[in-house]
Amino acid sequence: MFILRFLITAAALGLAVWLVPGITHGGTWLELLGVALVFGLVNALVRPLIKLLTCPLIILTLGVFLLVLNALMLWLTAELSGVLGLDFQVAGFWPAFWGALLISIVSAVLNLVLGRRLEEH
Repeated sequence: MFILRFLITAAALGLAVWLVPGITHGGTWLELLGVALVFGLVNALVRPLIKLLTCPLIILTLGVFLLVLNALMLWLTAELSGVLGLDFQVAGFWPAFWGALLISIVSAVLNLVLGRRLEEH
């Protein structure tokens, strides 16, 4: 199941590169898998700490601030990917915001559809 979610994340990142102006990737699909790995690690290690620190703000905005956190995690992924030579770039907050929103929606839908199909077999 981990590998499926990893591949779904990579596909969602690829779609964001294709659809969102300001998000670019100049590398190969293999490097995009590396970006997906960085994105997964950022979401697993950094995001929980940031959510804990901004919990009052999340509550105050009724969860809308989570969209901002998702954008910041995508932006951080771009910065770390650049350091690792993966050539993934996000050109500012708004591309990060729309890209993170797209990635969240695509990941949720694909996890729901493909997760159910795997459970049926």
